[in-house]
Amino acid sequence: MTLGRMSEFTVGESGFLLDGRPVRLLSGALHYFRVHEAQWGHRLAMLRAMGLNCVETYVPWNLHQPRPGVCRDVGAVGRFLDAVREAGLWAIVRPGPYICAEWENGGLPAWLTGEPGTRVRTRDERFLCHVRDWWGRLLPEIVPRQLDRGGPVIMVQVENEYGSYGSDTRYLEELAGLLRAGGVTAALFTSDGPEDHMLTGGSLPGVLATVNFGSHAREAFDALRRHRPRGPLMCTEFWCGWFDHWAGEHAVRDPEDAAGALREILECGASVNLYMAHGGTAFGGWAGANRGGDLHDGPLEPDVTSYDYDAPVDEYGCPTEKFWRFRELLSAGRADPLPGLPPRPDVLGAPAEAALTGWAPLPAVLEALGGPETVTAVPPTFEELGVTRGLVRYEVGVPGPRRPYPLTVRGLRDLAVVYVDGERAGVLTEEEPRLREPVAGPARVELWVENLGRVNYGPRLGEAKGVTGGVLHERQYLHGVRARGLDLDAFAGGVGAVPFGALPRAGAPGLYRGTVTVRGAGDARLELPGGTRGFVWINGFGLGRYWSAGPQRSLYVPGPVLREGENEVWLLELDAPDGAATGLPAPRLRPV
Repeated sequence: MTLGRMSEFTVGESGFLLDGRPVRLLSGALHYFRVHEAQWGHRLAMLRAMGLNCVETYVPWNLHQPRPGVCRDVGAVGRFLDAVREAGLWAIVRPGPYICAEWENGGLPAWLTGEPGTRVRTRDERFLCHVRDWWGRLLPEIVPRQLDRGGPVIMVQVENEYGSYGSDTRYLEELAGLLRAGGVTAALFTSDGPEDHMLTGGSLPGVLATVNFGSHAREAFDALRRHRPRGPLMCTEFWCGWFDHWAGEHAVRDPEDAAGALREILECGASVNLYMAHGGTAFGGWAGANRGGDLHDGPLEPDVTSYDYDAPVDEYGCPTEKFWRFRELLSAGRADPLPGLPPRPDVLGAPAEAALTGWAPLPAVLEALGGPETVTAVPPTFEELGVTRGLVRYEVGVPGPRRPYPLTVRGLRDLAVVYVDGERAGVLTEEEPRLREPVAGPARVELWVENLGRVNYGPRLGEAKGVTGGVLHERQYLHGVRARGLDLDAFAGGVGAVPFGALPRAGAPGLYRGTVTVRGAGDARLELPGGTRGFVWINGFGLGRYWSAGPQRSLYVPGPVLREGENEVWLLELDAPDGAATGLPAPRLRPV
């Protein structure tokens, strides 16, 4: 194919056409926001070497619009599409507004889902007004980069798996109209599970319908044909791997099984998008969460920081056995040989141990970097405090004198470390919301509540975080709550305002500061022995959440984040490390 010239990509009666000639899309998902920008070129070259001719990406609204009317680096979308063109690939863009993607809140801003009265993913005018504003800023990055203008963009998705959520096709019509009005001339499409109710609720007349699945391609395409007798067959999400949850098992799919499923798709004559071709990492604490159970209404299952996805190109950008199986399949019948693999990015030259030099307790960090304190009768939610990723300290008094009674937190989302009169009293969760030991009055109770990831799929999408019910002493609500939030975005400006002191003698929550000296900067993984749960930054770049619950045991450090010599490390530990009697062990960098 030749990019850089104006061409026409169309949806035909039985397949896709490029300037009137049949073409099959062999695409792979790669999210620009999960890959360091300096490594986009390498990852795109890996997709080409696997035999793909196209790349697909979502666009997370919440990453780019942290507050109403305030946007940050929307230009990253355009820069990525320029890199796609430079790599010789086409592009499929999925701008939402909802994206799922195992991303915080499915890509919807928390300020939006927390806005009273607004009904997301509906024709609610308040919601659509926000979508118009957002797309008015986003589409200028996409429209000039469409294929008919010499760019790589050939298809744009309308919403995302809407049939798994709702059935308002007039809402989909509104979105399609907004895309067209914004200048999108590329082919529009929808994608849904291969079930009648999903295709009925999520597809739109006049717009290409596609299906998502991980196996049984013939059955899936038969279901699609019941709804669309004509048009191209395409699997927009071929789940060749899967994602992990904290405290769960590491998901692995046998390469031969995955290759067999891909072979079946190709034998059906269909186009395909590998989800994921390269998963990357949920840097910055942006990983979402799911709800367990058949109806996705059960216990919270937070997603880990790694989005390796058991993809053919792993989190570090390396080919796996699955890569080679797919490459063999995708190269069959080609007239020309596939390009070779690009040179691997630099890898850390030698292991290095960080030297932690300072510490500040959580209250001091909150005082330096937190938002304003509010005093209300009942606990405010994270959304009411303007907190997206991070934590909130709630403080409430138990009146006295009164004898010991159970203390329970109703509507806790998601996890609270509780202190009574300054002493750690336990950890509460949604499933275990009551302290083991009763509390007598008078007493001062602090709850440091952490958002473990907003739900990204299912009917609980958009649920609030924090203490959403109240704090009960016996059956009595405790009123008069002081609340103050610490959003992870506060660390973007640095930690110069934090009053660091000497390291604690024993393991303790708080913000640790230190340095790590690097010889031979390159891709690395960060190990955190003894750390319980928290977040890490290197040179101000947020690597994401760590948690001793596993299964993830280290964090990926992209080589461009490191520099030769001294590098700054911040570690926000949110709970006392298990068994650490002599302080928090130093983090260690290892070559990948």
